[in-house]
Amino acid sequence: MMALLLCCGDRQNTDRLIPVEDFFVKPEKSNFRLSPDGKRIAYLGVDDHCRNIFVLDLHDKSKSKQLTYQSDMNVQYFFWVSDSAIVYSNSHTPNDSLRVFGIAVNDEQSKPLLAVKKAKLRWLQPQKLYGNYLLAAINDRDSTIFDIYKIFLDGSKPQLVTRNPGNILNWFPSPDGKVRLAVTSDSVQESMLYRPDENVAFKQVATTDYQTLIQPLGFVKGETKIIYALSNHGRDKLALVEYNIERGEEERLIYSNAEVDLEPVGYSDNLQEMVFSQYTADKTEKQFFNKAFRDNFEKLSSQFKGQSIEIVDTDSSLQNWIVKISTDVNAGAIYYFNVKKQQADLLVDMNQKLVNATLSPKQAIRYQSRDGLTIHGFLTYPETGKRKDLPVVVLVHDGPNRRESVDFDAEVQFLANRGYLVFQLNYRGSIGYGRKFWAAGFKEWGGKIQSDIIDGVTTLIHQGIVDKKRVAIMGTGFGGYSALHAATYNSSFYRCALAMSGYTNLFTYFKEIPPYQQQYVRLFYNIIGNPSKEYEMFKAISPVFHADRVKIPVLFAQGGSDRYSSLTDANQFVQKLKNNKVPVKYIYREEEGRRFKSEENIINYYQEVEAFLKMYL
Repeated sequence: MMALLLCCGDRQNTDRLIPVEDFFVKPEKSNFRLSPDGKRIAYLGVDDHCRNIFVLDLHDKSKSKQLTYQSDMNVQYFFWVSDSAIVYSNSHTPNDSLRVFGIAVNDEQSKPLLAVKKAKLRWLQPQKLYGNYLLAAINDRDSTIFDIYKIFLDGSKPQLVTRNPGNILNWFPSPDGKVRLAVTSDSVQESMLYRPDENVAFKQVATTDYQTLIQPLGFVKGETKIIYALSNHGRDKLALVEYNIERGEEERLIYSNAEVDLEPVGYSDNLQEMVFSQYTADKTEKQFFNKAFRDNFEKLSSQFKGQSIEIVDTDSSLQNWIVKISTDVNAGAIYYFNVKKQQADLLVDMNQKLVNATLSPKQAIRYQSRDGLTIHGFLTYPETGKRKDLPVVVLVHDGPNRRESVDFDAEVQFLANRGYLVFQLNYRGSIGYGRKFWAAGFKEWGGKIQSDIIDGVTTLIHQGIVDKKRVAIMGTGFGGYSALHAATYNSSFYRCALAMSGYTNLFTYFKEIPPYQQQYVRLFYNIIGNPSKEYEMFKAISPVFHADRVKIPVLFAQGGSDRYSSLTDANQFVQKLKNNKVPVKYIYREEEGRRFKSEENIINYYQEVEAFLKMYL
C-alpha cells in the first residue's frame, strides 16, 4: 500500500487558469555572490539584451553600479577573487571559445587572463586567489586530458603546475595552494593519490570501485593530510567522515543518516570546518556543527516559518549571507541576510508573476515496487478539490542520476493548474537513497525502471485516485526516453506520451559523448550497457527500431544542438509514426539543446503541451 506521508486537506479554490508564460518567467537578476568582506554583492542582470555583472554596495547604495557592458555576448559566470576583484567568462554560448577576464571593481578595468582558445577550463575548488594566481585545469594540450595551471590575475602567461599523466580526473589544493590530493578514474575504478609537496611524485593511497564514493569536501583546519569527505566505503549511505589522505584511511565517522545520503554542502573554505551537513528525505534537513551558525539560521528561520532556506553564499566571516527562501507552492526569492542586524532584505523574486497565485502543494508518497523496493515520490493535486478518478501526468525526471524533491517546480504547477494530477517518482537508479538503490537501476533503462513507473501508477489506480483510462507520461532527456519507451511498449497502459529530447537510439547516445567525457564511457557500460557486447539489448530498448509498436498519440520536442539525441533518429522515429497514422506533434527548434532556453520557445512548447493534453487526456 502507498503510505501518504504529508497530509494536506483539499483546497477548494477557483479553477482560474494562470497564463502559460507566467509559470516560466526568468528572474531579472541572478547568481548573487558576496564579496569576501561582505560589503558588496555582485550579480548578473540584463542590459542591452545580454547578461552583465552588476555590483550592489551594501554600505553606500550610491556606489552601486554596472560593472560590465557586454552587448553581443553573455557573461556566463563570475566569482570574487578578492574584496575588489572579480573573474568572469563571457561567450555567445556556453560551448563557445574559452574567454576569461579579471576586472577591478573600483576602477572597472578589465583584462584577459587567457588568450581566447578552443578549450575547456575547470577552476579548482575553492575558487580562491593564492597570492597573485588561481588554479585551473585546462584541456588545451589534449581534449581528453586536463592539466593544472596557475592563472595569474595580472594577465601573465599561465604557468603549468602539473601535467596530467592521462587518468587524473580531479585535483584538490590544500589551503596553502599546494595540490597534494588527486583522484584518478577510468570511470570503473577510482584511485586516490597523495604527495606531501609538489616537487615529489604522487603516490596511490586508496582504490575504490565505481559504486564506492569518497568525495573530498575540504581540508581540516591546520591539516594537509586530513580532509572532510563524504564516503560510502563499507556502508550503503554517504556519510560525513574525516579521512587521512596520506594513508588512504577513514579516521572517524562524524555524521550519517540511516535513510538517505548526505549532500556535498556545508563546508566553509574560510573557516576550514564543516558548518553543517544536509540531507533530503521528503524535505531538506540540516545537522549543524557550528553553534553560532545554527543559532543564526534558527533566527532567520523564525522569520520565514514553514519555508525552505538554502544557503546560496556567505562572506568570509559568515556574518553576511545570501539565501533563497521558497516552498513547494512559491518559487521563492533571494534575500540578503545581515547576521548582526538579524535583518533579511529582498534582492529579487524568482517569479514575480506567481507571488500571489494559488498553487498546489506537493504530497510525499512511497510505495512498493513489484520486487519489493520502496519507491519515494510526490503527488501534486489540481486545485479542483477532486481526489478520485483524476487524469494523471506521470512526470519522469532526467538522469537517471538525479532525484525529485519537494522543491518548487514550475512545470509541475503548470500541469496541476491545468487540472491534472502530477505524479513524480524517484525510481531505482535515482540518487540520494544509497548505493544499493542506485545500483538497482543498472542496465534497467528499458526494464525495471519502467516497471517502477507502472507500479506507482497502478497503485494510484487501485486506490481510486487515478482514472486508468487517462494516464499520460512526460519527461525530458531520460524522462523523454521513458515516455517514448512507454509509447512503444506500453501503449495499452498509457493514453499519450510527451517527450522533450527523448533518446530514440541508445547506440547514438554513446557515439555523441564528447572527448572530455570519454573517461565516463566504461562507467556508462556498467550503468546502461555496452552497445558492442550487448547489441541485442540496446536494439530491444531503443524506440527508433520499434516505432511500429506505438499506438498512442506522441508529442516530441527536439533541439538541433542536443548532442545525446540524434536529429536523424528523431526524424526517423517521427516519420514512422506518421506513416502508421499515429497522431504525432513534432516540435523542432534548430537553435536549442537538450532543454529549450529561449523564453519564446519555452512558452510555445508548453502551449503545445496544454493543447495536446487537452485533446488526448
